[in-house]
Formats: sequence, structure tokens, C-alpha cells
Amino acid sequence: MKKIALLLALILVGALAFGQAINLGNFPLGSYVDQNYDAVWEFTSSNIRILSLGGEVLFDFGQNTVRDFRVGLEGTSPMITFSCDESQRSYTFVKPLTSQNVNMQFQAPWNSNYQVTLVRR
Repeated sequence: MKKIALLLALILVGALAFGQAINLGNFPLGSYVDQNYDAVWEFTSSNIRILSLGGEVLFDFGQNTVRDFRVGLEGTSPMITFSCDESQRSYTFVKPLTSQNVNMQFQAPWNSNYQVTLVRR
């Protein structure tokens, strides 16, 4: 019995070490271009990745530690918020109902406040 309890505790600690799972729920899936960085943000049902315009994976949030992941609404617009240990940023994505694009904002420890409209690809 003690071995089973220890095994369950190790599994729980291991799951917490990898952060939260990414589940976009009702957030619109697809690819959006950040024209400032020549990068593509790709939203799938279970992951978020940053790609080069040529399709090379630049950053894969599913392979990193995502914390405080929330899918919700800002007013009536779908919204995602989360932070990532490896990128050292907190992100907010809002998909206005009247636009095909997504508004992105991130905050980093060095106090940058980056905002951009990601254009639907």
C-alpha cells in the first residue's frame, strides 16, 4: 500500500513539474502572423506554437512549462491568458468578434509591454 501511495505521489509531482496542459476550448483555432517579428502563432486544439514564416518551429509551448492557463471571455470576445517559465512572459490573446485577427499582449520581467494585432493567415 505504501508503494502505491508513493507511486501516486511521484506521478502527481511529475505532472505538476510540467505545468498545465494546453486546451484552447472555444478559442478560435488557426494561424496568425506577427508582422513585427515575421513569425506565425499557431493555435491548435491542444497546443500553441510560434513558427517562422517558412514553417520552422521557433517555440513550442506544449514542450515547455505553461502556468495559469485560462480560456475565458473579455466582454464577449474569446480570450486566453497564460504564463510560460521558459519564455519568461505572461501572454494574453483576445479574438474580437468583429475581426478575423487576434490581439496579443505579453508582459516580461524586464517590464516590456508588447502589443500587436496578429493577422489571420
